[in-house]
Amino acid sequence: MSTAELLEPVKLWEAVEVLTRPSPVPAVAGIYGWYFTQPPHPSLPADRLLYVGIAPRRMATRASRQNLRSRVRYHFRGNAEGSTLRLTLGCLLGLELRRVGSGKRLTFGQAGEKELTAWMAEHARVCWIQHDEPWTGEAELIARLDLPLNLDQNRHHAFHPYLSGLRASARAHARSLPISS
Repeated sequence: MSTAELLEPVKLWEAVEVLTRPSPVPAVAGIYGWYFTQPPHPSLPADRLLYVGIAPRRMATRASRQNLRSRVRYHFRGNAEGSTLRLTLGCLLGLELRRVGSGKRLTFGQAGEKELTAWMAEHARVCWIQHDEPWTGEAELIARLDLPLNLDQNRHHAFHPYLSGLRASARAHARSLPISS
C-alpha cells in the first residue's frame, strides 16, 4: 500500500467541505488521515499527519456498516462517545468529559462538544484513500508511521503513555461527577 496519498495528499479537506451535500467523501471502505493547522497539544507538530482511522472497522464476525463518508462526517460533528478522535482531541484541549443520558455514555456535554466541533472546523483537515480491507492497511500505517494520536496498536509511540493516561483520568473524573443534563 502506498502511504504517499496520506503523507502528501493532493488536498486536505475542511469540515465545511466534508459536511456539504453532496459530500466529496466517497461512501466506500478506506483509510482516512487527520492533520491539524494548530496541534491539540504543544508537544505535537502542526500540519503533519497525526492520526489515521478506518471505515469500516473489522469486527469479530463481520465488518461494521460504516464507510469513509459516514465516519469522517461523524468525527467532524459527532460526539466523544462515538469517536475516539474526538475523545482524544477534547481531552488534549482540556474539555471536561461528562456522563450523559443514562450515565453510561461519556461525552463533553453539549457545550463541550460544540466547542470541539468549532475547534475542529477551524483546525482539523482530513484526507482519505479507498482501501477494500482498511484494517490491514491501518495496522501497517501505525507500525510504519509516527502517529501520536493513535492509541490502538501503537503502544510503542512515546506519546502513548501520556495520552492513554490523560484519557483514563478524564474517564475516571467523569464517572465521579453527577450525570450531566
